[in-house]
Amino acid sequence: MAATQSENPAWIAMLLSRPWVAPALRIALVSAYLVGGVDKLAHFQDAIAEQEHFGLHPGALWAAVTIVVELAGSLCVIVNRWVWLGAGGLGVLTAVAMVVANDFWNLTGQARFMAYNSFFEHLGLIAALAMATRLADKKTSNGNKTFP
Repeated sequence: MAATQSENPAWIAMLLSRPWVAPALRIALVSAYLVGGVDKLAHFQDAIAEQEHFGLHPGALWAAVTIVVELAGSLCVIVNRWVWLGAGGLGVLTAVAMVVANDFWNLTGQARFMAYNSFFEHLGLIAALAMATRLADKKTSNGNKTFP
């Protein structure tokens, strides 16, 4: 597999090639999941109530699964190991949240507007997780990863 020439301006390519950029991007990508997982863990009763509010029962089981996926999936993405598993789990969790919590098709007015926007923001996040998975698997012609 040959390395490809960047179509980005040289200064962008130089910035993105800095060794700290890829880890920083991975942390930023999963930051909401990390913060959410830690917060749910610290306030488990609230996490249970949140799950039950959205009709997910038993709330304790769904809260525990959510915490595990948010924290373990985030760590997989951050350390760039088993990214397919971590990002995949986060993507599935996000898809469930999209359908359960952002059901804009059942709403009207301002609530519909907000849920509609949130639904498509979550869709974009799923796409970013898929792109991170793809980048984690890419290698240059010398065998080095393109997204260390």
